[in-house]
Order: sequence, then structure tokens, then C-alpha cells
Amino acid sequence: MREKKTVRGNTDEQEKNRKLSEAEQRRLRVFEALSETMLSQGWRRKELTVSIVKANIFAVVLLIPLLILGFGLLLLCGPDRGESLRSLNPLLFLVLFVALIVAHELIHGLSWSIFTPRHWKDIEFGFMKQYLTPYCTCRVPLAKGQYIFGALMPLVLLGLIPMVAGILTGSISLMLLGVVMTDSAAGDILIVWKILRYRSDAGEIVYVDHPTQAGGVIFER
Repeated sequence: MREKKTVRGNTDEQEKNRKLSEAEQRRLRVFEALSETMLSQGWRRKELTVSIVKANIFAVVLLIPLLILGFGLLLLCGPDRGESLRSLNPLLFLVLFVALIVAHELIHGLSWSIFTPRHWKDIEFGFMKQYLTPYCTCRVPLAKGQYIFGALMPLVLLGLIPMVAGILTGSISLMLLGVVMTDSAAGDILIVWKILRYRSDAGEIVYVDHPTQAGGVIFER
């Protein structure tokens, strides 16, 4: 018989062993305590974390087809309508991008908090200064659909919708902003892809966001 492959999480030891802030250390202790409790109740733990470096590489690769798709559809819908590329304000674009990165994490939190017992109190935010990466984490277990919903909402609201709106209205600025924010969700796309590929015959399965790494942990029994 063919040996069943083990689904592995982030294998980047440098990332996993990075120096944590006091808040991250506290979150990790709470997470490990939850994990120990669930393991004692018969749950099995499966890592589905992803490497931040790999996620950033994926984002670089993803940006090229997104730009081709965005400009291609913009030209297809009407090359003579809307604004020109020269009308793009780089400073305003940068300010909006930074603001939307913050909004990206807030949307994660708001989306997950809908399903948690204490709502917003079950959500925390952090910043990985080594990778200049802000993040949002949910401290309680979620169902598969709930976890995916929260993971993909920033992609939909800040990426895909503005991108499509920019194409339909002939706005290069809006289309580019949508492209960049779609690309900013590359890590979320990888995480959801891992979740969708995971197969289990367990009767119960829940998803817990990892407090210090990208992605989460599956508990099943």
C-alpha cells in the first residue's frame, strides 16, 4: 500500500524560532494551553501553517498575472475611456495602500469575531517586525467555513471588488489598488488552499489560528 503523506506546516525553522514580543509569548502560552487541553480530550493536532517567506515569494509571482489580467480587461472594456496612467497620484496611492493594509487585518478580525463567544475580545493583532508583516489572530476554535470566511474577506472586499470596479469604470487607480490588495492576500490564499486540500475522515474537526505564525492548526478526533 502507498504510504499516506503527512500534511506539514511551516518548515522554516528561522521563522518558527524568531524572537517573540511579550504579547506574542503570552498568546503562544494561551494557545499551547488550549492545545494541551484539547489533546487531553482526545483531539489530534495537525499543523497547517505556511512560511511567510514563501508567501511573499508567491505574492511576487502572483502580481505579474494580476497586472496582465487587470490591464488586459481594462483595455478590452474600452481603451479610450477613463483615466490615463499618468493621472495616477503615487503619494495618494501609497497612503491608501498603507491604510488598506491596516483595514485588511481589521476585516480578518471583524469577520472571525462574528463566530466567537466573546466576539471582538477573542481577536488580537500583532506585527512581525522581522518581516514587516502585520497580522490578526483569533484565539478560539472555528469551524472550517468560519475560518475560511474570515481568511478570505479582505481579499474579496479590498482586492477583488475594487479591481472589478476599476475595470468596469475605467479607473486605472482603482484597478491597480484592487490588484495590489489582491496580491497582499497571497498568504491568505495559500492558507485557504492548504485547508481545502486537507482530507480527513475524523468525525469532529476545528480550526485554530496560530498566534505567532501564518496559518493555523487543525484539531480533529
